[in-house]
Amino acid sequence: MSPGRGRNGKRRGGAPEHHPDERWMASYMDMVTVLMCLFIVLYAMSSVDSQKFSQLKDSLATGFGQVNVGKVDTATGVIVTPKDVGKEGSFTNDKLAQALAEVDKLTALRDEMHSRLAKAGLASNVEFAVDQRGLTVKLVGSQTFFLPDSPALSVRAERVLTAISPVLEKAKLEISIEGHAANAITGYPSVWELSSERAVGVLRYLVENSSIPGSTIGAVGYGASRQVNNDSTEALRELNRRVDIVVLSSQKEDVRALIPDALKVKANRP
Repeated sequence: MSPGRGRNGKRRGGAPEHHPDERWMASYMDMVTVLMCLFIVLYAMSSVDSQKFSQLKDSLATGFGQVNVGKVDTATGVIVTPKDVGKEGSFTNDKLAQALAEVDKLTALRDEMHSRLAKAGLASNVEFAVDQRGLTVKLVGSQTFFLPDSPALSVRAERVLTAISPVLEKAKLEISIEGHAANAITGYPSVWELSSERAVGVLRYLVENSSIPGSTIGAVGYGASRQVNNDSTEALRELNRRVDIVVLSSQKEDVRALIPDALKVKANRP
């Protein structure tokens, strides 16, 4: 016991000490912190970026299956309509259906070209292929379509291009003219120049003798870099001397990727 104090903590001869309860300070400090956070949030909301807020609103609407939100939708990915929520494989099937429709479109172009060539007796030395890029019309054999080691078109080549150009016009798709050459050339500087000039010759003939817009067609020379065989014999080299007219598919990449599957589906149908 300290001197001057009694048993009950009272100073001898004086009034008892008073100890105030200060636990309220903790609750007060918590409340002040919460208020500070509230004001920070209010300030942030007062300076919201209207464009970002609109994008967030549209993205949320798309996520909940609302396709038409009244403004341009900036969300990316596949839009899920309310009726398709929870369905498995519906989107793949939709894209496969688009790929099947694209195959029908490309094969219809192929069949029409082949029919026109056959009627004119020009079907030989022209091959067709449908793949992920679109429809490829292959003018195979330099002796048929070009003079030896020359980019000049033969009379037969001009007749073939005249026969298929109306179909190319009607398709209204972009076209890539791709020249190829065999390694065995004489009297020409290089296979690169020869293949490029042959491709440009086909392009010029199509543009100058039809209504195909020049803005939808281009030419490229691959030299001997994309051969279809080993170039070991003259017959094989002749197959490497070719110009491909590629009618490019206008579908998106994910749909074009399914074109090989669509071709298999159509091949297995009765």
